[in-house]
Amino acid sequence: MSKLGKKIILIPKESTIKVEGDALLVSGPKGSKKILFDNKTFSTKINEKKEFEISPVNKKDKNSSAMWGTYRSLINSAVSGVTKGHEKNLELNGVGFRANLKGKELILSLGFSHEIKFKVPEDINIKIERQTKINISGADKELVSKIASEIKAIKPVEPYKGKGIKEKDQYVLRKEGKKK
Repeated sequence: MSKLGKKIILIPKESTIKVEGDALLVSGPKGSKKILFDNKTFSTKINEKKEFEISPVNKKDKNSSAMWGTYRSLINSAVSGVTKGHEKNLELNGVGFRANLKGKELILSLGFSHEIKFKVPEDINIKIERQTKINISGADKELVSKIASEIKAIKPVEPYKGKGIKEKDQYVLRKEGKKK
């Protein structure tokens, strides 16, 4: 039995969940998301209090009980994404490190001999608060995290001086420099 799978998902007033065969369509003010699941393995129900519940058809099947909490988490993050949205904040640390936005293209100056141009997908919004602060937001948690990790992978934080791109409040393990 899954502790997480047993939890009920509260659906806000402005959001809806529709079951269409083997897919769930979650829609809200920030957009909509389609989640595929096996309707032969899991059953879903929505009660009058706008609470969504997913449960396995055969509770003794190990595969369905293993995936129960995973599907519940995916549905919960989709509901919170279409109502409130998800966001990641990145920081650029280093002398001369800058970020600019031109249309749907993020231009990064990271100490290389050239500027890095990063194409932003349609469903993602990027805001540059200062030249060293990047705010990534969108309705899809997986896509927001993927874009943030791709940007961080361009210039990972090095452990000696802490230069590079990191998430806000990310701890960087620092190393001691060379001794005489």
